[in-house]
Amino acid sequence: MRLGKTYRKGGFMNEKVKSGSRNVAIVGPYLSGKTTLLESLLFVTGAISRKGSIKDSNTVGDSAAESRDRQMSVEVSAASTEYNGIRFTFIDCPGSVEFAQETYNALIGVDAAIVVCEPIRERVLTLAPLFKFLDDWEIPHLVFVNKMDRANIHVLETLHALKAVSSRPLVAHQYPIMNGEELTGFIDMVSEQAYQYHPGAPADPIPFPESLKEEEHTARAEMLEALANFDDHLLEELLEDIEPPQEEILKDLKMELGADLVVPVFFGVAEQDYGVRPLLEALLREAPEPETTAERRLKNIKGDTALAQVLKTYYTPQGGKLSLVRVWRGKLTDGIVLNGIRTGGIYRLMGQQQQIVNQVSAGEIVALSRLEGIKTGDTISTEQQSAIKLPKAVELEPVYALAITPEKRNDEVKLSSAITKLLEEDCSLAWEQHGDTHEVILWGQGEIHLQVALDRLRRKYNLPMTTHLPQVPYKETIRKTVASVHGRYKHQSGGHGQFGDVFLEIKPLPRGTGFNFNETIVGGVVPKQYIPGVEMGVREFLTHGPLGFPIVDLAVTLTNGSYHNVDSSEQAFKQAARLAMQTGIPQAEPTLLEPILRVEVTTPSEFTSKVLQLLSGRRGQILGYEGKNDWPGWDNVSAYLPQAEMQNFIVELRSLTLGVGSFHWEYDHLQEVPEKLAERVIQSNGNGNNGNGK
Repeated sequence: MRLGKTYRKGGFMNEKVKSGSRNVAIVGPYLSGKTTLLESLLFVTGAISRKGSIKDSNTVGDSAAESRDRQMSVEVSAASTEYNGIRFTFIDCPGSVEFAQETYNALIGVDAAIVVCEPIRERVLTLAPLFKFLDDWEIPHLVFVNKMDRANIHVLETLHALKAVSSRPLVAHQYPIMNGEELTGFIDMVSEQAYQYHPGAPADPIPFPESLKEEEHTARAEMLEALANFDDHLLEELLEDIEPPQEEILKDLKMELGADLVVPVFFGVAEQDYGVRPLLEALLREAPEPETTAERRLKNIKGDTALAQVLKTYYTPQGGKLSLVRVWRGKLTDGIVLNGIRTGGIYRLMGQQQQIVNQVSAGEIVALSRLEGIKTGDTISTEQQSAIKLPKAVELEPVYALAITPEKRNDEVKLSSAITKLLEEDCSLAWEQHGDTHEVILWGQGEIHLQVALDRLRRKYNLPMTTHLPQVPYKETIRKTVASVHGRYKHQSGGHGQFGDVFLEIKPLPRGTGFNFNETIVGGVVPKQYIPGVEMGVREFLTHGPLGFPIVDLAVTLTNGSYHNVDSSEQAFKQAARLAMQTGIPQAEPTLLEPILRVEVTTPSEFTSKVLQLLSGRRGQILGYEGKNDWPGWDNVSAYLPQAEMQNFIVELRSLTLGVGSFHWEYDHLQEVPEKLAERVIQSNGNGNNGNGK
């Protein structure tokens, strides 16, 4: 057993700490300072002797080459350290919405999360999707309001803004002491002891600042009232004006944080290490132990065999495949067999540095090598045929695409294998070989996301790519019936000749019907053995119509014809059918069709009108909008949107909604392209362009 550390000269009472480890994710919006906070946590705990910086590209968190190139996190990064005898594994998660899948995958394996944000009202809304995920999964979380030296709103306004985007009550665990725009200390809301910060050293107790007495009293009363909602005894004390003991408040904070009932809020400046030690103390004292998390995650799962789950997959240039795993039950030893696969080494991570260990127990997050065939989210066990599958984060739908081609033609054979590994590292990517356009299309969460993926293909697999916007799979159809069109193929070149003669009826079908072929031959004017050749000729013609695209939604009927006893063949009738179609389709008034998608946009209600304008401006047909279930203050907007208008739609949507707008899409139907736009598409297609109509 270990004892929790106390603040110098008073403050918290000693609280027994049950377990020897904690796993904590550091999450929050892009630029909120998560990686800087990780550097501070590692420095304060003695894991590193000097802090790195984003600018100098030498931080523990952003150690991947793609992160350093962009000075932003693009994948989760683990770092282990010890504080007061407890091993902490911190998971630094990307803040960009384009890499949210990385964050969600990691969060399901931690005991608690630190949500890092800035004291800027306009950016608080960006926390809403993250809070929603944390609450849906019942992941205990604290808020660390970073960059308090750049605050543009008052502390109480910050708390009010945060409360508006969280379904759980937020409680101020401390109250910041400001000198103008400078953060100089804090008041602990449990003990009501004030502390003054010192660069590179623990805070010292100071007399309570009388100027903050009223504000602090208001915030503390709100904290106690929030805790009393879950503790009848505390509620009785408050009703009777009895000051609750510190031990009782701490116990309530631990219980209610551990059950994801309240969200404690801390303030600081990570760059100066201000607020980092109090945050560590709270994690030590109040965050749930790994045993508590495992009990909740493994509810109703029997057995005592070793059980773990993969949170992240890496392919390293030197060490090959590494799987970051949370050990939920039992012990893992060097060379252990999991899901029938013998593992390689076990490693604790410090960014890209690895420390070999022989054995780890339940509650730890470590990396395992050589788990071939195991993907992110998979449950792994010592049971050969284990049926246990722990819940994993839902994979985000792709919303942005590029068509890719290897710069060197000889590299095409390597592409499939490389992309398979790429998708193992990042399951929010997807790829397809499009059946109509024959392009290899890489799908992801945004432009930066795909550029990072392309960088990895180049760096790790020596596969530089060229890219372009995917072609829109336009189709053609016809508007009128051609009752009878004649096609005759006659060729004489010595010996047997070629002769086929057909009459076809061509008529349009309802949208979405496809293609039908029939025959009404009477008297054997076209022998049955030649009729399949006629259908084959028609089908081949339909793959590339007069406008340059496949033809759909029509019926072709073979009504008459003639043959030659010697010169006729299936091939000759195939050519005759093509000639008939070549003559008949232009007479049937061909027209261009475009794919229409049904789109459902999720947005904060305050941006709904802008989203409606965005959809209308892209030729969208609004179907309606309504409040989003279980998500107050958010709307779902439904619309039909041409696929040609989808490219960069996610970019503009995020720009309008502070990055939090998202959408789901699916193919719905084909629709005629407006005449002027159709002319541009046909012209660009004839010039060899992709014909996307933009």
